[in-house]
Amino acid sequence: MLQPIIGIPCDVKQIGLFPFHAVGEKYITAAVGGAGGVAILIPSLGDASQLRAIVDLVDGILLPGSPSNVEPHHYQGTPSREGTLHDKARDATTLPLIDMLVKEGVPLLGICRGFQEINVVMGGELHQHVQEVPGLHDHREPDTQDLDHMYGPAHPVRLAAGSWLQGWLGCDSVQVNSIHQQGIKRLADGLVAEALAEDGLVEAYRFDKAPGFAYAVQWHPEWKYWDNKASQAIFKAFGDACRERRMRRNQ
Repeated sequence: MLQPIIGIPCDVKQIGLFPFHAVGEKYITAAVGGAGGVAILIPSLGDASQLRAIVDLVDGILLPGSPSNVEPHHYQGTPSREGTLHDKARDATTLPLIDMLVKEGVPLLGICRGFQEINVVMGGELHQHVQEVPGLHDHREPDTQDLDHMYGPAHPVRLAAGSWLQGWLGCDSVQVNSIHQQGIKRLADGLVAEALAEDGLVEAYRFDKAPGFAYAVQWHPEWKYWDNKASQAIFKAFGDACRERRMRRNQ
C-alpha cells in the first residue's frame, strides 16, 4: 500500500541567536505511526508563492499544536496581553494554506493551535483566556514537569449524536487531556461540533460540506496515540483519507 505524504507546518522558534523551523516529535511520530504516512516538515516562510507547490506535493496536512497563539487581529479580537507568544510566520503560512486545502479537498487534521487556526480561517472567533470566561472551566495544563501527568486524562467530552467520533468508537463520551488557554468563542459557519466539554466548550469539529476529510480537535491525540482508542481512530481516519488521495493522484 502506498504511503501518503503528510505535511506538517513548522513553528519558528528562536534558539540562541538564530531562528529555527521546528515541529514537536510527537506530531511526526503520530503522522508516521498513527496515520501511516511519510512525514515532511513545511517551513513557515510566509511565502504565498510556495503554497501552491505544497498543496500539489502533499496527500494531507497535519496542523500541530504550539505554545504560540494565533494573532487576534485575524479574528477581530482585542490585542493580546503583553508577553503573549505569537508566531507571525506560522500565521502567514498556515492561514492561507488552510483556505487552499479546504477548497481543494486535501485531507486536513488540526490539533490544538491547528484546531483554532481552522476556526479562524473559516470566520470563527476565539477566547484568549478561557479560564476567565464566566461558566467555563480552567482548561490549562497542570503545573508539573511529569509529561504523563501533563498529558493525562483531564475531563470527559460528550460526543454529538451522529458524530464521526461516535461512529468510530461506538460510545457517547471519551476522556481527553487539556493543555490550552485559548478556545472556541464562536464556531465558524460550516463547522459542526463533534464533541463538547462539560462546560459546553467545543472540543472537536468537522467540516459540514468540505470536499475532503477535514477534522480538528482541541486536545492532543498525538500524545502516546497507541495507548488511546480515540487517538487511534482519529489518526486512522485521517491516514485513510490521505491514502485515498494518494491512490487517486497515482491513477
